Amino acid sequence: MKGREEYGSRMAETFLIIDDDVRLAEMVRQYLARSGFTVDARHTGRAGIEAVTGPGGRGYDAVILDIMLPDLDGLEVCRRLRALTDTPILMLTARGEDTDRIVGLELGADDYLPKPFNPRELQARLKAILRRRRDPGDDAPRSLRFGRLEIDGGSRSVRIDGQARPLTSYQFDLLLALAQHAGRVMSRERLMDLTKGEELEAYDRSIDVHISRLRAALEDAPAHPRRIITVRGAGYVFARVQDQG
Repeated sequence: MKGREEYGSRMAETFLIIDDDVRLAEMVRQYLARSGFTVDARHTGRAGIEAVTGPGGRGYDAVILDIMLPDLDGLEVCRRLRALTDTPILMLTARGEDTDRIVGLELGADDYLPKPFNPRELQARLKAILRRRRDPGDDAPRSLRFGRLEIDGGSRSVRIDGQARPLTSYQFDLLLALAQHAGRVMSRERLMDLTKGEELEAYDRSIDVHISRLRAALEDAPAHPRRIITVRGAGYVFARVQDQG
């Protein structure tokens, strides 16, 4: 695996953009380079998968993945990457294509950004992903336990009855935000503030999709959740007491 380039006093973060729009990829590379990031580009889905998971893979800090690719559909690329690596994935989708965004999140993408986008917002979202990966926060507990559920803030892992329940980086942070405020109703806006750390849309349907995926991973009966409860018109509440008869 290739070594990272030095930037300042620490290693420079490296991203991979998978997009067949060569001009867009170069624009992203130049913009992010001004902030000290390194960006590689691949213009087909298969080449992107190889760059991340192949024997010469660089070990990227995040992947920027377009939905529309000339060989594999971006959603299929997302599915294959998520099966092989936990590298964060930010999907680029056509504006207004809610279905693509929701399916991408369900397949394991950490975030999405509609095209056309402002490069400044792309950078902000990537920085939020890096913060979540690099620093769970000084006040993040090493471990939280709710009945059979254990959340380890240090290793960023989740277990039920000792069995690991894989989550994306964003889903882990969403779960941790809920668990740290167990028993309190958390609005979507507040959850976005706690997990993304950026002022984005006032209402983001991706929160609901991630909650659905959390329930699928953690609830005994996802259709009748007992850990993460919907409070109609207000948001969600994480149950203080769980696994009770």
